[in-house]
Formats: sequence, C-alpha cells, structure tokens
Amino acid sequence: MGKEREGHAGHDSRQDRGGHGAHAGRSAGHDKHAGHSVEMFRKRFWLSLAMTVPAVIWSEHPQMILGYEAPEFVGSWLIAPLFGTAVFLYGGTVFLRGAVSELGSRLPGMMTLISLAIMVAFVWSVAVLLGVPGEGLWWELATLVTIMLLGHWIEMRSVGQARGALKELAKLLPDTAVRVRGDTLEEVPVTELSENDVVLVRPGGAVPADGKVVEGKSSLNEAMISGESRPVKKSEGEEVIAGTVNGEGSLRVRVTGIGDKTTLAGMMRLVEDAQASRSGVQDLADRAAFLLTVVALGAGSMTLIVWLLIIGAETAFSIARVVTVLVIACPHALGLAVPLVVAISTTIGAKGGLLVRRRRGLEEARKLDLVVFDKTGTLTMGEFRVVSIRTAPGVERDEALRLAAAAERESEHPVARGIVRSAEDKGVDIPRATDFEALSGRGIRATVEGRKLLLGGPALLRGIDAIVPENIGEATDEVARRGQAAIFLLQDESVMALFAVADAIRPESREAVERLHQAGIEVAMLTGDSKAVAGAVAEDLGIDIFFAEVLPEEKVRKIESLKRQGKRVAMVGDGVNDAPALVTADVGVAIGAGTDVAVEAGDVVLVRSDPRDVARIVTLSHATYRKMLQNLWWAAGYNIVAIPLAAGVLAAWGVILQPAVGAILMSASTVIVAINAQLLRRIEV
Repeated sequence: MGKEREGHAGHDSRQDRGGHGAHAGRSAGHDKHAGHSVEMFRKRFWLSLAMTVPAVIWSEHPQMILGYEAPEFVGSWLIAPLFGTAVFLYGGTVFLRGAVSELGSRLPGMMTLISLAIMVAFVWSVAVLLGVPGEGLWWELATLVTIMLLGHWIEMRSVGQARGALKELAKLLPDTAVRVRGDTLEEVPVTELSENDVVLVRPGGAVPADGKVVEGKSSLNEAMISGESRPVKKSEGEEVIAGTVNGEGSLRVRVTGIGDKTTLAGMMRLVEDAQASRSGVQDLADRAAFLLTVVALGAGSMTLIVWLLIIGAETAFSIARVVTVLVIACPHALGLAVPLVVAISTTIGAKGGLLVRRRRGLEEARKLDLVVFDKTGTLTMGEFRVVSIRTAPGVERDEALRLAAAAERESEHPVARGIVRSAEDKGVDIPRATDFEALSGRGIRATVEGRKLLLGGPALLRGIDAIVPENIGEATDEVARRGQAAIFLLQDESVMALFAVADAIRPESREAVERLHQAGIEVAMLTGDSKAVAGAVAEDLGIDIFFAEVLPEEKVRKIESLKRQGKRVAMVGDGVNDAPALVTADVGVAIGAGTDVAVEAGDVVLVRSDPRDVARIVTLSHATYRKMLQNLWWAAGYNIVAIPLAAGVLAAWGVILQPAVGAILMSASTVIVAINAQLLRRIEV
C-alpha cells in the first residue's frame, strides 16, 4: 500500500512509530522504546550476535566448559575484549540512552537495570584488562547485550503484530477511483477526490470514500467496519463507507468524506487512542515494575556485600553475581504484560465492531451488574414501523399493507412514512395511487386500483358511520393500552384493517437482553416516552426496570441514583443526546450508527448499532482482565525464585547462574508473557 493510501486514511504519521505506540505516553518505565523501531532492534541484534560469537570462542571460561581450545596467534587474547567492547558500544547504547531518559524522569526501570548491569560488567572487565587481578566478563557482557536486544526485538515485534490490523484497515482503500464528470468517466488517484465529487463503484470494487448513493442498487460487504459478514443492501439516498466492497450492482456515489474525515480514519484513530490510554491494571504494572527495580538494586547491593565482604569470594565472582541479579530482575516482562494485551484486545474489538475509546471503560465492564439502555435508536429503530396488523375476515395482511402503503405514499407524515417503509421492508410491490387528498386532522383519501380508500386514526372513524369488525374493535383497545398509534384502513366505510404503528423494536434487542441476563446483569431502560409505551417495550423485551417520561437533563440524575444504590452501571445511548449520562455511568457505550464512529461521549462505540454487542463488551472485558492478571503474576512472580538463584543461594550445591543464563531466563519470561497474550485471540467475542 502506497503512502497516498495511508495518508488518505489519516494514519500516516501514526504508522511510523515502530509498532510500539502502545507504550507511548505512559510512564518513563513504559516509554522505553520512544524513537526505536523493530527494524533497528533487528539489525542491532544480528550484528551484535556476529560480534558476540568470536568473543565467546576466544574467552577462557567457555573453553573450559565446552572442553575445546581456541586457535592462538599474535593478539588473539585481545579478541574477546575488542569484540566485547564493540558489542557494548554498538548494542548497549540503546539501553544506556533509555536509562538516561528514565533517570531524567526520576522513574528508574528496566532500562536502568540493564544499563547498570552492562556498565558494571564493562567497567570491571576494563579494569581487569588494565591489570586489576581477576577475570574479565567480556563474553558474558557480549551475550548479555545480544540476548537483551533479542528480547526487545521480540517484544516490539509482538506489539507491532497486535497493532497490525490497523495498518490492514488502510489497505482496504483502493489506490484509484472512477470519477464521473457529466458523461465522462476518469480514473484518478483517491487523494485527488473532493467532497461532492460523484464516483462510480463497479461490481466487486471497493468504495473509495465515504458518500451517499445517488444512483443504483447493490449489496455491500461491510464486515471491515461492523464485523457483520452479511451483505448490506444499498440504494439511492443511503450512505456507504470507504473501504467496503461492492457486490453485484453498480453504484454512483456522491463523496461526503475523504482523508481524515472518513469512517475508516475515525476507527483507526479511536483504536490507536485506546491502545495508548491507561488502565487500572497498567497502573498496577507500573507500580510493580518500579518496586521490582528498587528490589533489584537492593538485592544487587546485598549480593555484592555478602559475597565480597562477608564470604570473601573473588571480586570477579561477586561482580558476576551482581550482574546476574540485575539482569534477571529486569521488569521486562512486566513492561510487556499489559501493553501487549491492550493492543490485542482493542484490535479484536475493532475487528468485531467494538471500538474501545478508553481502556478504563473496557476494564470496568467486567464489574457491571446493571445496563441501562436509552430506548429510542438503541433498543428501537428510532423510526415508525407497523408492529402489528389486524384485518377483517377475508382480508390478507400483506394485501392490506400493500393498499395502505400505496395510499400513504404521497404523504410526508411520519406515521405514513412508517407504513410505506414497513411495506418496502417486506418487499411488497406498492401500486400507484390517484386522487390523493389529505383530510385535515383525520387522515387521507386515495384511489388504488379503482378502490376508494380512507386511512386515518380514531378521529377518522368519528366522522363517518364506519363498520368495525369485532376482532378489530377488540384490538383497538390493546393498541391504545400499549401507547401505539392506531391507523384504520377503510373501503366503502368498512374497516378492512387496523395497523398498530410505533417506534419499532430492533430485531436484535430481545436477544441482547437475554444475553445480559445470562451473564447475571440486570437490564433497565430510560425513555422520554409515556409509561404506556415504555411499559409495552419493557414487557416485550423482558426488561427488569424502566423509567418513563424522563427528560434529557434528568438522565444523569437517574444514573447517579442507581450508582448511589451501589450498582456498577453501564449506559447505552446514541453518544450525542445521551452524552452526559454516558460520561456519568461507570461504562458509557455509544451507538455508532454506521458512519458516526467518532462519537465523543462514551468509553466504547458500537459500530453496527447492535445492542447485542453490549454483552460482547462484557465478555471481552473479562477475558482481557484475566489475561492481564495472568501475565502480571508470571512476570512478577518468577522473580521470587529467580533473584535468589541469581544471587547464588545454591552456590554451595553447585548451582550458579551466569549473567548470560540470567538474560536467557529473563527473555524466556518475556516470551512466555507474549505467547500467553496471543492466546487472547482464541476467545469468541
């Protein structure tokens, strides 16, 4: 993917952080790779490894251990010091610079420990080279630096791979677009598109920019945005999203968003911000890393005092023990434990249509015991639909809906539009009406296929001597009790059908409530509608508590009241009208409404506006927190055994860890943490 495409996605500057942006902006202990890249660590590792090999071969200790004799020639005794120094100066400077940064921030961490270890080994070895009695640590120094470079390369690569899905999103945008100018089609780079341009999206092609369909019908694959694999039908007037893939039809789309204004760019920004935001567990990891640094420095000092001054061991042996303690106690795995899980979990969420804006919100979701839904646009569609039909004997429901939609097609009344949309949703062929006439305050009159029809509410019936079948009369009372609009269809003053019109419940809402109940979470609903309407919706969905006739400014007080009762509360709303309540709740969940993913309120954005995704947030929260704790226990816990071993508590029994072995154990701990974090991908969200 070229630079133009990445820039178009609003992600060019963010992608140049070496895949390690998850560490940026935290404490100095977790900003250890500022300015570093995976490629830099890779190059330094391989070159340091090449220089470490001769340092090991021509060192005395490895020859004794492995039982071989290295070739001797003039100056061969300088091979280990020369190559050890080269590795220290080339590979070790990364850690030395990091230590300067940590100390400048007054937050010593793993870079400080690594630097102290290699500095002690280097200074001692130089002293021996200049005549101080003892054995140099050149091969230990070289292997230590090389293994540490390998560990950091693995860490950065792991986090980079976890964040790689963001870069993959940028690749969804095509390089070029077909722009329509009158009768002329011209292929242009995507970067040359402007708002209000009209582009042609051919079958099988990707949509080059956010826009609105002005001509054509098709189905689009929006899985990259919503996680939903089923194609979504699009026709004139409907919005399309950059990067989605067109199906069988040809579309002409008027561009409404390009570059940083696209949905795709908004998603990428939200995911990056979430990966860089802090969490409570991250704070715990930071405190643990700092504490471990203090413990390591204390243990190193005590090790030197005990071996050198109390036991009277050789200086070289004592210093080797100190270096091993400092290396093995490095909170390297701690530094990776949380950021890697953060990167993986936010990527999993983004691919499944859950955009995490604030890490703390996702972390708190595992503690929820009450989820409060705003009704309109969340549990319901926010649009009128026919929710039930009662017909006179001998009249088919689809036939009644077909005639009613035809008669109402010319009307702009919201209820009339709801009847027409209901017919369109069912695929009913709507005929053309003639002689349309609005009856002020009562309804409409129209002729459909030669049949003179009347449509209207109860006021329409009061003006004529209508014949109402018994079953429709009974249904009228039920419709009124539920707070729904009753619309009657008449022909020749006989009522053919009764349509109950209301804000239609989303098909997914009932399952959403069931999933939360299965998770042991209560469900509540807030709405400004009447108690009758709210009660009907709550009854249909099995909602535990509902609050009706609530003004927008009162929603915050309701959330605060629930929290005062000791409940951990999530608020689910549209992210605009419900913004204060979303911020007040322990977890704010904003409905993204397709292209509106850059919602400013809330901790998590549901891209596909599916209330079932709230339960998925809870699942992801539990899995993420569990994986973080596992990593923290391992990263910190292994030091309980490793530090005493490094200090030489089992030396009397012949168990002595060399600095290089300590580096291997520390790096192995980091690898285990990385592998365990990757297992998070196995969960089904």
